[in-house]
Amino acid sequence: MSKRETYEAKTEEILLPIAERCGVEIYDVEYVKEGSDFYLRAYIDKEDGVNINDCEAVSRELSDALDREDFIPDAYILEVSSPGLGRTLKKDRHLEKSIGLEVEIKLFKAIDKCKEFAGVLESFDAETITISEDEKPRTFNRSEIALIRLALDF
Repeated sequence: MSKRETYEAKTEEILLPIAERCGVEIYDVEYVKEGSDFYLRAYIDKEDGVNINDCEAVSRELSDALDREDFIPDAYILEVSSPGLGRTLKKDRHLEKSIGLEVEIKLFKAIDKCKEFAGVLESFDAETITISEDEKPRTFNRSEIALIRLALDF
């Protein structure tokens, strides 16, 4: 397991009881370097959506717990937020909750001169993701997908 994966897994373990106490669920945790700064981001969600008070409550508890555990030697910025409307679908549980919803897929390499596709998420398995574009199914290998997220429909 990489350093990043270790930090994310340990943070999620610490966050789980905090999220339960605060009435939210963990959507994702990520540890990333942007420019010269490291960020530890916790994305939380709940049925009717999270608000600033949810984020503040989780952030305060998580910050205190991370200070006690002190397992990340690098300086980092902690952020707690909603995954947003156009949330990235990284994990199988995200895909499962999104079956039947409109998604956008961006590929690493173009297929038929196109790198972006949109359609209703129909199904997925360990190797593939299938969407329907204009009632026609289209299947992509997961290894070809750079990003899959919920489509924003305004």
